[in-house]
Amino acid sequence: MKAVSSAIYDLIGVAGAASEPGPGVKACAGKDPATYFQVYHPWNFKPTSGADNDVAMNNLKEKLGTGGWVLKRSYRDNSANKNLNLVADNDSKKMSVWVVGYSGRATPSIGIEVTSGCYRVPEGQTVKHS
Repeated sequence: MKAVSSAIYDLIGVAGAASEPGPGVKACAGKDPATYFQVYHPWNFKPTSGADNDVAMNNLKEKLGTGGWVLKRSYRDNSANKNLNLVADNDSKKMSVWVVGYSGRATPSIGIEVTSGCYRVPEGQTVKHS
């Protein structure tokens, strides 16, 4: 998970800083949480220059169609700022990413959440959901 998030960080292509929270574990929608789980990693990127937020989003929009990533959706949300949202999947890595560009905020940033596919808990083990 950290390697995938790091690779996405590299796709951003502008100077800035990422937030610190690490990956977590959650239940798979519609499945028994005692049997199935997903790993997720939400983080934020704040460009050194707020003007670079749109550049970073353009880089992500272009590059999330390469290296095994397939851009599934690109849309503006219903917020007052009409934030650009990108959703991409990487089937070989069994990962998805949802990116939101908060360019209209006083402090521009990018919200990123990487999520794995669903995995079955190994027999005799339990998973602590966070």
